[in-house]
Amino acid sequence: MTNAEIAAALEELAVLYQLDGADRYRVLAYTNAARAIKDQGKSVEELALDGQVTELPGVGKTLEEKILALIETGDIPAAVKLKEKLPAGLIEINRIPGLGPKTVRRLHDELGVSTPEELREAAENRQVRQLKGLGPKVEENIIAGLDRLSEQPEGPARRRLDQIRPVAEELVEALRSHPACDRAEIAGSVRRLTDTCKDIDLIATSDSPLELSSHMAGHDSIAEAGSPSDKGVKLETHSGIGVDLRIVAPDAFGNLLQHFTGSAAHNTELREIAVGDGLHVSEHGITDEKTGETERFAAEEEVYRRLGYEFIEPELRENRGELEAAREGNLPELVEIAQVRGDLHAHTTLSDGKASLEEMADAARAIGYGYLAITDHSASHGFGDHVTADRLWQRIEEIRDHNRDSGDDFLLLAGSEVNIQTDGTLDYEDDLLAELDWVIASIHTSFKDDADYMTARMIAAIEHPEVDCIGHPTGRLLDRRAPYPLNIEAVIGAAAANHTIFEINGNPNRRDLSDIHARMAAEAGVKLVLTTDAHSTAGLGLMEYAVATARRAWLGPDQILNTGPWWG
Repeated sequence: MTNAEIAAALEELAVLYQLDGADRYRVLAYTNAARAIKDQGKSVEELALDGQVTELPGVGKTLEEKILALIETGDIPAAVKLKEKLPAGLIEINRIPGLGPKTVRRLHDELGVSTPEELREAAENRQVRQLKGLGPKVEENIIAGLDRLSEQPEGPARRRLDQIRPVAEELVEALRSHPACDRAEIAGSVRRLTDTCKDIDLIATSDSPLELSSHMAGHDSIAEAGSPSDKGVKLETHSGIGVDLRIVAPDAFGNLLQHFTGSAAHNTELREIAVGDGLHVSEHGITDEKTGETERFAAEEEVYRRLGYEFIEPELRENRGELEAAREGNLPELVEIAQVRGDLHAHTTLSDGKASLEEMADAARAIGYGYLAITDHSASHGFGDHVTADRLWQRIEEIRDHNRDSGDDFLLLAGSEVNIQTDGTLDYEDDLLAELDWVIASIHTSFKDDADYMTARMIAAIEHPEVDCIGHPTGRLLDRRAPYPLNIEAVIGAAAANHTIFEINGNPNRRDLSDIHARMAAEAGVKLVLTTDAHSTAGLGLMEYAVATARRAWLGPDQILNTGPWWG
């Protein structure tokens, strides 16, 4: 049984407990354990059978018993009992974004809804709005959520880059460390640093390809393997991630790396243009139509050069104009992480962070930054201790004292992530905001209003004279929450007109702005900053994801303010 299957069973049990009204601590225990198991590189089944599964975070004796029962019988007894008690369709309904288990249970108890089809009928017949606390907007969201569920493609679910990239890096290092391996690289969407990835593509060269593919089939992190051959092998990790290893002769490495890096749209356009020049492009080489001769290249740069292009960085290969730019010599100089001079979005224990002011400052110094903005959540956000106006005044003085006493050139900035309230106003008075070095304004509540309302709310904050930057502007959470409805063109236009900065948030749950919206903003003249939204010292290391988004957005260091010294 794979780790993904065990984790899915525990996640299902957590949902069943929620629907049955269990306390949130029990539900959280199963959810956290499922996450730890899903991310585990070794076989959890083997750990359980060896009596070592309780060494995993959040897995105690009770969970060990359930995991062993699942392995031995294919079911968790507690889940079987709950499934007999609860209609099966409620689990599917619970997947609709914005519908919590309490609401799902109310819909069942008060309207008799037991399946997604029955829920759609109830919403379309305006029965949901008859329940206390639910209204027409909830009905609209239910119908939209059901539509999204029905449109989800079959096949493996996509995972965030931070969940899949470490696995790819571990496997490519396992390839490189084997004597039979000459070269090995990560390809596919992981190499293009997309927000989410479906699987892992690896390519390698070897004089003993069957030996190398057999070695990878037996790697500790692999749960299932196809038949190894001299061309490679298909694998699946214990965490349920598909892996496609391709092995090729050294002189064709560049062709294979270019082809399997993709994207499909980039490669299709590349091939179609090449056909017009009498050339046929594939992973096997470039064939001249007239002579029938096939050229193979050891380096990607040679592939692009042969076709008349400058080398195109992997992050740009999405068929968004990069081929034309490469042919004309107009590709952008992309920002690099070494060019980032400071982080402008970080939290401490004053709100919901896990590290003190001093610990965050020391961590930023260790990275080599010249400045760090402390932007704890504001008075109405509700995490941890409410940062009242009086407490923020004190924090400003603490930061000034720190800078005066530090004895170096590193600069702490007094900031706040201020909540944009439902009417577009902020939750601190202007005199306090004016005293801050850096003000980020973000929406954290009431996401479900219509696009006109949300757009006006956002623009009101953009136009506020004390707001420097808009945080995570579309509010999306990858695989968990869609962006809230916005007229993004109008919001970008307002930011350009008011010289308001936009954030590219490097938290891999967000990566907001997206690469597409970040490019739109930059082309409209909006300046951007790269941040981590760090809630711990380790969180400051998430800058690589903000940089990845910026590179996919065609951004260079001159379009990003925090590639330079603090300008305030």
